[in-house]
Amino acid sequence: MTVLIAIPARYASTRYPGKPLVSLRGPDGDKTLIRRSWEAAMTVRGVDRVVVATDDERIKTHAEAFGAEVVMTSSFAQNGTERCAEVVQQLTGYDVVVNLQGDAPLTPAWFVEDLVAGLLSDPEADIATPVLRCDGRAVAGFLADRRAGRVGGTTAVFGTGGRALYFSKEVIPYTGKTYADHEPTPVFHHVGVYAYRPAALATYPSWPTGPLEQLEGLEQLRFLEQGRKVLCVEVQARGRQFWELNNPSDVPVIEAMMREMA
Repeated sequence: MTVLIAIPARYASTRYPGKPLVSLRGPDGDKTLIRRSWEAAMTVRGVDRVVVATDDERIKTHAEAFGAEVVMTSSFAQNGTERCAEVVQQLTGYDVVVNLQGDAPLTPAWFVEDLVAGLLSDPEADIATPVLRCDGRAVAGFLADRRAGRVGGTTAVFGTGGRALYFSKEVIPYTGKTYADHEPTPVFHHVGVYAYRPAALATYPSWPTGPLEQLEGLEQLRFLEQGRKVLCVEVQARGRQFWELNNPSDVPVIEAMMREMA
C-alpha cells in the first residue's frame, strides 16, 4: 500500500490572498503557513511521498527553498480536490492520495494515519475525511465567527457506519444550549483533510458542480451530490487543540495554540 500526500496551496485566495505565505510565530520562530503544513505532513507515518501542489511561482520558490517537492498545477482548479486530481495525472501508482489542506498546520499526524486506515477498511467509500467531536470552547468559537459574519470551521453530520449526511459552514446539528469549555458536544468539526481512492479522485473534475457545493463552498459535497460514499472517521484530539486558518483573525488563535502545545 502506497500513500501520497499532496498539499494544495493557492496564492489567489478570495478570502485571504497570499495565505500560504503568511507567517506564523511559534516556539520555534517564524515560519510560513505552507512550511508548517508541510512539516506536519512529514511527521505522518506510512507515507511514501509528500508534495506541495500549486500554480504560483512564489509559493513554488518558497517551498523548494525549505526542501519541499513541488508539483505545478494549472490555475483552473476550483478547489484543492481538483488540484489533487491534477497531481495524480502526473504522479501515478499510489493506492491512496491524501489532501492535507495547506491551511491546517495543527493537524496531528495520527489524524491522517487514522484516516488512511479508515478508508482502507471500507471498500465502499470513495473518500474519507476526519471529524473531531467539539468541546464547548470550539462550538463557542464557531458561533462567534458566524455572529461576526466570518466563515469559520466546517461541521459534519453522519449516520450509521460513519456515512456522511451533510457538511456545512453553519454549526450543525442545532443544540439550543451552551456548553462548558471542555464539555463534549454533539457537534463534530470537519477536519480539512481527505483521503481518496485515486479512481474517484481522477473522475471528480468531470462531475458538475452541484447546488449544495455552490451554496456552501465545500468541495466534498460534490461527492455527496453524485451519490458517492463519503466516510467520516472520528479522530481523537489526545489533548491537542486544532484550528484552521480561514481568516486573518485566525493567525493569533493558531499562534496561541502553538504556544500552549509547546
